[in-house]
Amino acid sequence: MNIVLVTLAEASLAAQIGIPTFIIGILGLVFGVLLAIASRVFAVEVDPRVEEINEILPGANCGGCGSPGCSGYADAIVNKGEAINKCAPGGAAVVAQIAQIMGEEAVEVQRKVAHIHCSSGGLQNTNWRYQYQGVFSCKSAVNIAGGPNACEWGCVGFNDCVRACLFDAIHVDEAGMRHIDSEKCTGCGACASACPRQLIELHPVDQKVHINCSSQARGPEAKAACGSQHSCIGCGICAKKCPEEAITVANFLAHIDAEKCTNCGACAEACPTKAILDVLAGTR
Repeated sequence: MNIVLVTLAEASLAAQIGIPTFIIGILGLVFGVLLAIASRVFAVEVDPRVEEINEILPGANCGGCGSPGCSGYADAIVNKGEAINKCAPGGAAVVAQIAQIMGEEAVEVQRKVAHIHCSSGGLQNTNWRYQYQGVFSCKSAVNIAGGPNACEWGCVGFNDCVRACLFDAIHVDEAGMRHIDSEKCTGCGACASACPRQLIELHPVDQKVHINCSSQARGPEAKAACGSQHSCIGCGICAKKCPEEAITVANFLAHIDAEKCTNCGACAEACPTKAILDVLAGTR
């Protein structure tokens, strides 16, 4: 009798477990079939060229092309008609491969590198208006009374550009000055975007003469504020000495037209404040 009762109890327990399990199994099968059907009905066709281009891109995700990462740029090229020559880190080699995939003619790429238009910014050559005590960030510092340094156009020196560089191309020397390694710089522009005072610009790698100042203050004011004493005073001597008429002066600041400049260095040699950097001659 006891054996019969135990058997009935076991059968009842098995039924209690088995029936819900069976129902769940059936539901799982039904939902699986529905998901399979939905995946086919609502499937989005992906152009295989997107993946091909994404594999070619360097994967830096620097955003220099204007797209949200390399995959975004690959999609923009294929589906939105974006230009194929916007990947600065990839250079001409990547452009050639993308052109082959897209069936286009390879566009010539002019390599550019970043340049910091300021000869100050180091701990030893900056005139300070007040002692800044806050987050070690240029962007944060300039929001407090315009920044701690006397020159409102000068480098704050808190290394936002250094942290933004994904290629270890910006280094700080013993004096606290930032220097860009043109060999490592890919021209992505991340450092330029990070600088709250827009002191960093991209120039053709062949351009060797640069205005090492961004101050738009009048001559005496610019010299008084500049810790390095190499500020541009807007005197116009460089423009007069340039045989190619590649230099113009606006708002007390000289500008060099890279397309006209031949790197002769006449402007750097004539500059009374040595605000012009001539890489070839080692003149500043």
